[in-house]
Amino acid sequence: MSEAVEHGLDVEAVLDRLPLLAGIPASERMVTPLPGGLTNVNLRVRAPSSPRPDLDVVVRISPASTALLAVDRHEEWVNTGRAAAAGVGAPVVDYLPGEGVLVVGFLPGRTYAAEDVGLNLPAVADAVRRLHSAEPFASRFDMFAVRERYLGIVTSRGFRLPEGYAGIAPAVDGLQSALAAHPQPLVPCHNDLLAANFLDHEGRVSIIDYEYSGNNEATFELGNLWAESQLEPEHLEELVGEYFLSPGAADPVLLARAELWAQMARHGWTLWGVIQAAVSDLDEDFWGWAMEKHEPAMGFFTSRRFEDLLDVVGGSGR
Repeated sequence: MSEAVEHGLDVEAVLDRLPLLAGIPASERMVTPLPGGLTNVNLRVRAPSSPRPDLDVVVRISPASTALLAVDRHEEWVNTGRAAAAGVGAPVVDYLPGEGVLVVGFLPGRTYAAEDVGLNLPAVADAVRRLHSAEPFASRFDMFAVRERYLGIVTSRGFRLPEGYAGIAPAVDGLQSALAAHPQPLVPCHNDLLAANFLDHEGRVSIIDYEYSGNNEATFELGNLWAESQLEPEHLEELVGEYFLSPGAADPVLLARAELWAQMARHGWTLWGVIQAAVSDLDEDFWGWAMEKHEPAMGFFTSRRFEDLLDVVGGSGR
């Protein structure tokens, strides 16, 4: 459990406090670390030789430092339950308020890699559409507001800012105005759809880890998903078409919004990496991760394509 050690966590002490494990001694627990999380410790816990051999859960333990990253654990708990009720996420089993501990049922399946996303866009779009049909989430996710919060943290604490980041603020302001001119309805969104947050079980895709979940525009979800897996331009067109049930004929305005949101997501998540690079005790290259977001966003916001897409959404009437 090297990640738990890096975080300074006493895993057994955390597990001992969980009501669902009451009466199951540590010697009867089978605890397996799960890969994939950049900030949290994820453990699969079973007890095959105990009086509860059917127990099979994932215990997610979050360090206190994630409070800097605009994560509200109570809202995450609520939203995770609503995603599960919509048939797209794992059921909530237990929760320790104020301790960053959430327990969900283990979902069997294969975790996607980025190439899997591109190869399975119809199934991915179906899972996202099911999520967006859930009961409204308890929170709102606005990447412009998240970016401002992150930027305030970076500035007030004197963290290193990527070269050129502040200089594209006028372009970001213009984007915000263009998108706000014809806003889309808000739906329950995940907002952080890395490939590893998709699980494929016999062709049906589930979605896990709702830390940044909140009501948002569907086109943000689609654009951010596309950007996180670093897919090709034609993949975005396919994804938008599949999601809006118009395969092969994506609406140009919706496609433009998704691409604009994708680059705004990269711009905002850049600061997530900057903050992590400054405060995290994990052996991860968070600065390099931030540059993978920053560099394509910089190129986009200073390009003619950016201006052309602003024209598409600004005069769309949608």
